[in-house]
Amino acid sequence: MNTTKPLRFLADESCDFSVIRALRTVGYSIKAIAEISPSLPDEAVLELAVAENRLLITEDKDFGEWVFAHQHAMTGILLIRYPASMRSSMVAAVIDLIGGHAPELGGSFTVLEPGRARIRKKIKS
Repeated sequence: MNTTKPLRFLADESCDFSVIRALRTVGYSIKAIAEISPSLPDEAVLELAVAENRLLITEDKDFGEWVFAHQHAMTGILLIRYPASMRSSMVAAVIDLIGGHAPELGGSFTVLEPGRARIRKKIKS
């Protein structure tokens, strides 16, 4: 019996809504800041993700500073870095990454770029 909890997500306002729709379509629980609390400050977004045990999906690099420079708590962050010219393949890449690496994403800071993903566990201080 698999006892691991399925990943749940919180999408920052910077997250392309096509990613949110796609994750909902395949059955993931995902809340969107744009729908529940527009203009919520980054620190409050991180706090909400931690409080609800959700992995944060964002396209905002500032979350890296919150986690690594300010040592803010996190349950996991997926930073999507796709240039405009490559966005047509972005949704499939997100779905593939989550489907293939779900156990590794919790507690990690993951950067997804065209053709590669870097999964970095946060070192506790």
